[in-house]
Amino acid sequence: MAATAATLSVVAVLPAVTGGSAAQAHDRGHGSSASSYKSVGYFTQWGVYGRNYQVKNVQTSGAAAKLTHLNYAFANIGADGKCFEANVPGEGDAWADYQRPLDAASSVDGTADTAEQPLAGNFNQLRELKAANPKLKVLISIGGWGWSTHFSDAARTAASRKALVASCLDIFIKGNLPLLDGKGGPGSAAGLFDGVDIDWEWPASSGDVDTVYRPEDKKNFTALAAEFRQQLDALGRKAHKHYDLSAFLPAAPAKIDAGFEARKIFKYLDFGTVQGYDFHGPYEATTNQQSALKAPRNSPVPHDFSDTQAVGDWLKRGAPARQLVLGVPFYGQGWTGVPDGGTAGLFQSSTGPAPATWQAGNEDYHALKALAQSGTYTVHRDVRNGFAWLYDGTNFWTYDDPQVIAQKTAYIKQAHLGGAMMWSLDGDTSDGELINAVHQGLAPARHHHW
Repeated sequence: MAATAATLSVVAVLPAVTGGSAAQAHDRGHGSSASSYKSVGYFTQWGVYGRNYQVKNVQTSGAAAKLTHLNYAFANIGADGKCFEANVPGEGDAWADYQRPLDAASSVDGTADTAEQPLAGNFNQLRELKAANPKLKVLISIGGWGWSTHFSDAARTAASRKALVASCLDIFIKGNLPLLDGKGGPGSAAGLFDGVDIDWEWPASSGDVDTVYRPEDKKNFTALAAEFRQQLDALGRKAHKHYDLSAFLPAAPAKIDAGFEARKIFKYLDFGTVQGYDFHGPYEATTNQQSALKAPRNSPVPHDFSDTQAVGDWLKRGAPARQLVLGVPFYGQGWTGVPDGGTAGLFQSSTGPAPATWQAGNEDYHALKALAQSGTYTVHRDVRNGFAWLYDGTNFWTYDDPQVIAQKTAYIKQAHLGGAMMWSLDGDTSDGELINAVHQGLAPARHHHW
């Protein structure tokens, strides 16, 4: 084991020693003090509708002051292999992104949008959010579960990768949004995005039903990351700034091995966010944890998924700990028709997904907190393994609350990881209870002078 640890540490510093990339130089320049943990929160484009979670809520909840990065989810890639902005149901929502006018009450800076301004919608609000929080970086996240459809095709050749990256950077980094009904236009979003998050789900593994995948995705993902890094650095030299590049990474060892060259990709990425949730859900018949820190010994699933397993599998394959950011869920997964079974519903049969506000079997943390306080549910904990669940005699919800997050941030520190990622900000309470827990957990230890 000692040899492995030594090898890992050598691998972690190799790229920097051999010249590496701007990513390493930038990362190393910032040192590795406790205060340099990353806090990465995803903002969902669609959350502004039914959930009515606006960019302003990132400010009023206190989240903006506690985040290092906000990832805007998502940008889509067209069948032509290029990033695009459009209003096409299920494919693009330029209206939410930069056309929708906001009134004074809904805006970050308290002023209403005017008909003349070229940038409105979430993008203009993100610009206002950055003005109020100068240290906050905003990244455009490309893909996601539903919009990874064309990643494999777009990453196939050197020419197609160059075209994909150039199109994404033209729209989002240079800010040349297409002109739609008087909004957007050349340079309209310039200076808004500070980098790119590659959310390809998944290279060389199955994802959403129509998502293409092929074995050569593995090497093509590395080549795509290298192309993003090269083009971002070229723009960065002109702008005298470093553009961040991150990627969303799977927890399952089979998906890691199929799609990612773990020793190579971190030469190009500033960091990678590791999926620390969706380990189980109501798409399975048996209740289980969706985001445990460690897999319980009595789990009915052999070699079960967990945070420590996911991170450990990346480390074993050569990923540098400091560049791994652990994902935590701001939502829960639920089953119904669940008998007690002597385990308060854990590892029991079910009749399907539990009823919920937006999607059966999936509920935001603030709603689950309300259930926990309702008197009809009991909160149960596996403190040893770091997970919690709610049970009312028939409905079972697995989720993270501040106590679970405290255990996870302690683990992040102990394992010398890069920080925490949250999916997604709209699941939190209006006063940012979960982001506060992340922030407190990652804060440097205070030395008391009595």
